[in-house]
Amino acid sequence: MSTTTDQPRAASCRFCDAPLRHTFADLGMSPPCESFLSAAQLNQPETFYPLHVHLCDQCLLVQLEEYVSPERIFSEYAYFSSFSDSWLAHARSYVERMAESLQLDGDSLAVELASNDGYLLQYFVQRGIPVLGIEPAANVAREAARKGIPTLVKFFGRELATELVQDGVRADLILGNNVFAHVPDVRSFTQGMKILLKPRGVITLEFPHLMRLMESNQFDTIYHEHFSYFSFLTARRVLAASDLTVFDVEELPTHGGSLRIFARHAQDESRPVSERVHGLARREESAGFGRLETYRDFDERVKATKRRILAFLVDAKREGKTIVGYGAPGKGNTLLNYCGIRTDFLDYTVDRNPYKHGKFLPGTHIPVFAVEKIRETRPDYVFILPWNLKNEIREQLAYVRDWGGRLVVPIPDVEVLA
Repeated sequence: MSTTTDQPRAASCRFCDAPLRHTFADLGMSPPCESFLSAAQLNQPETFYPLHVHLCDQCLLVQLEEYVSPERIFSEYAYFSSFSDSWLAHARSYVERMAESLQLDGDSLAVELASNDGYLLQYFVQRGIPVLGIEPAANVAREAARKGIPTLVKFFGRELATELVQDGVRADLILGNNVFAHVPDVRSFTQGMKILLKPRGVITLEFPHLMRLMESNQFDTIYHEHFSYFSFLTARRVLAASDLTVFDVEELPTHGGSLRIFARHAQDESRPVSERVHGLARREESAGFGRLETYRDFDERVKATKRRILAFLVDAKREGKTIVGYGAPGKGNTLLNYCGIRTDFLDYTVDRNPYKHGKFLPGTHIPVFAVEKIRETRPDYVFILPWNLKNEIREQLAYVRDWGGRLVVPIPDVEVLA
């Protein structure tokens, strides 16, 4: 881990305001990962921003500077949650569990922060439980509206929460799936949840677990819309600063390894802190996540992985093999831009989301087609970019074996699937 001395301006921690002096990972320059291009834009200038991730030596929050504003990233967004069958099943299971455990009914209110296209709230609606979605991307919020889900097209924070409470809105359940990492002002966000939550209400947040990111070398989950990367210890510290207590935690397989934390008002003693909270805190402490030294080698490990990915692709092309991509996720664009993988290696990629068809990946300009393109061209290798969904995708692409094709995942290391 290097101490940076040549930063163009003084960067400070978004949580504790301490100067940021240490590098966690430097992935060079990359365009915003969801800024897909039309054919007419291919010869126009494209803006690249640093993907330089810092580590605060005071609170140990791993973070990216706000190089790109949330308005620039999220106002028109290319990610629609409903195009993953496994993610929909995950959402449905969560709703069933929370509706029963919290005894939610027609007098309750579930509020989702970054509710996307209504992928989750639709299951509360089916059970007759009132909901409110808060989603800054107007294009995906329109999809939620078509499903009959009330949605505010706004960014959530202290100010919006105060307005809602003044209008008589309070939440029995506040949930945020994969939004905590996307928030540049974590203090306003957590204070907003504190304001909006009923006295006996519950908050659940799901986010990628920094411990798993490091263990499995998931550097491609670093992109401009992920402002923070949380260990459990740091996430708990951030919520505690807004007088919120984490009383339970679950470790999930989603997105390469995530945490679901359950929080309440610190004053609400009706839900005691579980042993799982104490156990995970002890594990992270034992693994060194409370010490600066633990984060030192990650940047070098990322560089080594880049070399292995490129070695596989170079060898395959030397053998005359054809390679295409599967998926056009944000993590894939980070990996492709960092490794310098363009159409010299991947002929094209495919995606189930029609919004991306006929467009080109940011930075690398790899064309995006419908999934049926794979059957038409019969490639030797399909390079799976959303590796966190590899089991779901492996089932969808079982037919690739018909012509001897193979599936490949790049993370945590290059693997040709049997």
